[in-house]
Formats: sequence, C-alpha cells, structure tokens
Amino acid sequence: MSVDAAQLSTMITHAVAPAFLLNAVAAFVVILINRMAGVTERIRNLNQITDGDATRAWLKVDIARLKRRELLLNSSLHLAVIGGIVITFLLLLGFVVAFLGYRHEPGAGMLFIVAVCFLLASLFRLLQDVRLSLSEHDHHH
Repeated sequence: MSVDAAQLSTMITHAVAPAFLLNAVAAFVVILINRMAGVTERIRNLNQITDGDATRAWLKVDIARLKRRELLLNSSLHLAVIGGIVITFLLLLGFVVAFLGYRHEPGAGMLFIVAVCFLLASLFRLLQDVRLSLSEHDHHH
C-alpha cells in the first residue's frame, strides 16, 4: 500500500478550517458551562430563602424562569458537544480516507454541513436563553 503524499498534503490543508472550528466550539462550550453554573447557583441561592422571609420570598417566583434557562443551556451544550464530535469525526475520517488514497472532500463536506447545523441549533438555544436572561427581578435592588 503506497500513501499518496499529495492527497495527505491536501487533507492537511483542508483540516485547518475544521480544526479552527473545533477550537471555537471548545471556547463556546466553556461559555455555556459558565452561564449554566451561574444559573444553577442563582437557583440554589433562591431556594435558600425561607418562605417566612417576607422581604425576599417574592424572589422565589423567578425559579421557574431560571429552570427554563437551565434546560435551554443544557440543550445548547449538548448540541455544541455533538457538533464538536462531528468535527472530530470529520478530521479523523478525512485523514484515514486520504491515507488510503481516496478523495475525502465529498464526505468531509457533508460532515462539515452536519456539524455546522448542530452548532446553529446550539446558538439558537443560546439565543433563547439570552432572551430569558433578563427580568424585572434582575433589576431589583
């Protein structure tokens, strides 16, 4: 079995965009985890307010909105991670196929489209969270 150096060289060149996108997905996952941790911490703090605390008990009505945000962020996180897995699979499969001397472009193109669709869905979920993120409770002092 001979390795087609030109095909491998082409694959290395074509791997730049997916590798860059994978790096962006990793940074996006960190952002989502941090947002989710903030929402979870806020829910925990609100749950510690006793019903007898008349000055702060009204804040607990915000828990339902925060739980919805938590679900949206969790969904966004899952979609982003799946997108990252598809990108990683794209890189792996691209190199294996190129190593075997076959054209990798058609399969790589399809996997790239699938990965971008998952990332689009993840960003849409984040947008839904952003829309829910501010309420009158956030501006009360």
